[in-house]
Amino acid sequence: MAMALYLAMAAVALLISGAASAGTTKYTNHTVGDTAGWFFNSTTNKTSADFSAWAAKQTFNLGDYLIFHTITNQTVIQTYNHTTYESCIMDDALDTDTFQYSGGSNEFGQALTISVPLTVEGSQYYFSDADDGEQCQHGMAFEIKVGHGLGLPLSLSQPPPPPYAPPPVPADEGQSPPITLVTSQPNNGGMRAGAGICWLFFLLVVMLSFLQA
Repeated sequence: MAMALYLAMAAVALLISGAASAGTTKYTNHTVGDTAGWFFNSTTNKTSADFSAWAAKQTFNLGDYLIFHTITNQTVIQTYNHTTYESCIMDDALDTDTFQYSGGSNEFGQALTISVPLTVEGSQYYFSDADDGEQCQHGMAFEIKVGHGLGLPLSLSQPPPPPYAPPPVPADEGQSPPITLVTSQPNNGGMRAGAGICWLFFLLVVMLSFLQA
């Protein structure tokens, strides 16, 4: 009886362990604020959700994504700098630790979805710095801690391709190679002088033949 109970408990433990392992076998998309989205009511100065409470219920790992369903009135700032997070603005932030995400619409009040990949382990912070940081000061902000999980997928761990560089412009195919121009004619004076000497030598030979005769 005791052995059967032990085996049953072991089987339950294995099932629980397997279920926990199954939860870490895939990457997760976390919709920020769940169905409430990432919104701020400027009239009431209230956020659409308690984002800190929402983040506290989530488990974040490398390779996961944060999905922000929002509008162009709000911004999404990601920072690894706690001082920047507390200031609620990114005016003095560094380009290496703070990033602003934007959507594809430049029109005010347009719906958009922003996807932010989690590529760094440890603490990181998110906020909206719209209205000079007022939205952040009224709760439009949250902190998360990213674990290792499965590690980064290849799609996020590979370096981005180098920027496109146009190939060098080839020379015109119809252009002829440069031609060296001759600016002076060859000197034939030496040839003419040689011919004159031969003629004088011939006359001298003829005169000597007459004298000997």
